[in-house]
Amino acid sequence: MGAGKPRKVVLSWALYDWGNSAFATTVMAGFFPIFFKEYWSAGSEPQVSTFQLGVGNSLAGILVALVAPWLGALADRSRRKKRFLGLLAALGVLATAGLYLIQKGDYVTAIACYVAATIGFSGSIVFYDALLIGVADEGQNDRVSAMGYALGYLGGGVLFALNVAMTLQPAWFGLADAGQAVRVSFLLVALWWAVFTIPLMRNVPEPAGRATGGGSGGEGMSGALRELLQTLREVRRYRSVWLFLAGYWLYIDGVDTIIRMAVDYGLSLGFASSTLITALLITQFVGFPAAILYGRLGEWIGTKNGILVGILIYVGVTVWGYLMDNETEFYVLAVVVGLVQGGVQALSRSFYSRLIPTDKAAEFFGFYNMLGKFAVVIGPALMGGVSLLTGSVRGSILSVAVLLLAGGLILWRVPDPGVGAEASTGR
Repeated sequence: MGAGKPRKVVLSWALYDWGNSAFATTVMAGFFPIFFKEYWSAGSEPQVSTFQLGVGNSLAGILVALVAPWLGALADRSRRKKRFLGLLAALGVLATAGLYLIQKGDYVTAIACYVAATIGFSGSIVFYDALLIGVADEGQNDRVSAMGYALGYLGGGVLFALNVAMTLQPAWFGLADAGQAVRVSFLLVALWWAVFTIPLMRNVPEPAGRATGGGSGGEGMSGALRELLQTLREVRRYRSVWLFLAGYWLYIDGVDTIIRMAVDYGLSLGFASSTLITALLITQFVGFPAAILYGRLGEWIGTKNGILVGILIYVGVTVWGYLMDNETEFYVLAVVVGLVQGGVQALSRSFYSRLIPTDKAAEFFGFYNMLGKFAVVIGPALMGGVSLLTGSVRGSILSVAVLLLAGGLILWRVPDPGVGAEASTGR
């Protein structure tokens, strides 16, 4: 990557993770599922509200998965990664703020806003990830990627802790009740996300792209579609890339399923919602230093080996989850997940960035994020299906281990490029 990048650039890039992680923590994992059942879908049978929420999650995941590669191709053609990131972040911010206005019982509008916010959140990450290659110096991908995830855990955790305090003691904050506190929390998430997008937009330089003309309007869009189809053919020629993506799709399915389904699984075992919220906070704050340290682990034992270690620990988590029978064990599992969750995600992004051609970073990261979103669609459905077939919620958690192991075995076959070895060719 040549001369060293200013710390200001690296920090500004990482602060976007600090900002948008508030949505992932407070909205996606924490308050939205609970508030949806108790407020927007109040009066519905539990299985009905669960189905409604599942449809919303799946719809958002499918839409992002379908458009992510196309967005990446369009951004590469027009050299406008930051502009597209800003537009998608704005969509997410406005839709998140809109949750404050939705009245009790209006589950349709709540789902619509949630889907729009999730599209903004997930879509912007396509371009955020693609900026990593231009932000990190050669040999620093692991550290910079891990720094982003670490700040994400800390930033998301800090605001989540405040939001939890607001719901537990609304009078301290001049709020009428816990319901109003949750709705105000959605506004705070939107504000937090917007404010911490500004440093990236101001300080991170737009990386060089491929000036091919037609970067705007219908011509640019049709050109991007043609390039997307070309990339589909081209990915097949990059054996390391498609082999990694196959393994990533399976093991990140397991990781994301545990993230999304942990609260639901705990509730099914009869654990108190306060316990589950506390466990989420533990995971966030453990994840902050752990993600940074995991980046060092990747440098020490190799990026691929670091991912494999994390996958094996996750397999242990699923077995432990099957056997656990008290809330104390759930807290311990929260710590263990916090130790490896961010590390596996960060090293995966870093490893992939070394495999792909640098001049098509957004395009290839579009595929990367597409597979991640399709994994979110399949994983929870697998748990639900196993639970229905076996009549055991505990049995469903073991199905996640199958995905983790299968993904790990495929990843094992991916050649490790080493630092900087494949950054320009992807071969």
